[in-house]
Formats: sequence, C-alpha cells, structure tokens
Amino acid sequence: MHIQSFSNLRPKIIISSLVAITSLTLCFPAMAHHPFGGDSPTNAMEGFLSGIGHPVIGLDHLAFVITIGLLAAIFNRGLLIPVAFVLASLLGTGIHLSNLNLPAPEFFIASSVLVFGLLLAAKNSLPAGAMILLASMAGMFHGYAYGEAVVGAEMSSLVAYLIGFSAIQMFISMSAYLLAKQLGASSEVKPLNLRFAGFTLSGIGVAFLSATVLG
Repeated sequence: MHIQSFSNLRPKIIISSLVAITSLTLCFPAMAHHPFGGDSPTNAMEGFLSGIGHPVIGLDHLAFVITIGLLAAIFNRGLLIPVAFVLASLLGTGIHLSNLNLPAPEFFIASSVLVFGLLLAAKNSLPAGAMILLASMAGMFHGYAYGEAVVGAEMSSLVAYLIGFSAIQMFISMSAYLLAKQLGASSEVKPLNLRFAGFTLSGIGVAFLSATVLG
C-alpha cells in the first residue's frame, strides 16, 4: 500500500523538483550561456559538447524546453510542438551565421518563457496548430542566440554543435512530456501539478524579462 502510494506521488515529486531546480539556478550568476566561455569550438567534440551545454546552462533556454515538453503532453500528436521548436532553432542558428539579424533576441527569448509558462498554467489551451506556430517563432530566436557560440567555427564543429543542441533539447522535452503523461495530462485534462509548474515557469520568464529590460 505504501509502495503504491509512493509510486503515485513520484511523478509529482519529480516535476516539483524539476521546476524548483530550474528556479534555484536563477540565483547563480549567468555563465554567458557558453560551455567554453564564449570561445568557438575548435573540433567536432568541442562542438558537440558546446551544443549539449548551451541549452542547459542557458537557463532561459532550459526553462522554455521544459515548458514545451510539458505542454506537448496536453495535445494529440503534441510532440510536433518540440519538434517544430527544434527545427526552427536550427533555422535561427542559420540566420545568425548568415549575418542576418533578428530584433531583440534576448527580449523575445525571455518573453517566450513567460508566454508559454502562462499557456501551461491556463485552464484552457490554444489549438495545437497555434502552439506549433508559436513554438516555431520562439525556436528561431532561441536558435539565433545559439548561433553566437559557433560564429567562425569550422564545418565539423558546426555540424556537431547543431546535432548536440538538437539532441539535448529533444531529450529534455521528451522527458518532460513523458513525465506530464504520467501525471495524466491529455487533451481533456490538465492536471493541477502542470498548471502549478506553468505559473512557476512563467515566473522564471518574468525574472529573465525584467533582467533584460532593466539591464
């Protein structure tokens, strides 16, 4: 009986811990979002590790990827949401490396965390098509920021970097997705735990947005 009760509670404990860890990391100074301190990777291994690290130590990116994974569990074929985000982030990196500019990327990245957190917290959700479109738009700005780490990198480093950040984002979002499914998320039900996570993640978005606006 006690074992079964713990099994039922475990997903709730994990999701609360996940959000709490993300929140607590805001207390630490920013690490410039780059595993190698802003230097471009010089080989494929460094490129891959940099790609793995950027969406994790970039806490705004991490919070967003967790959020879209949790949101994806609410929709039928919801995994199209993180897939669209990852593909758009590749496009965003390409835009940066092509010396094209997107306006106010840090502002839009922070805003994306806030908006998607609120969408997760809301009782009712937008249609899946709208979510995919919004995730794609957010992905371009997140990917644009990722591109800064590989300006001037050789092709093998660049390809490994793209593989790294695509893989880690899908892993994190899939983990969040599966966790939300364990909590009973579906197109008919949005568990209270997910709504609580949405409010917490939107608060993280507010923190980043305030830091961006106020400098």
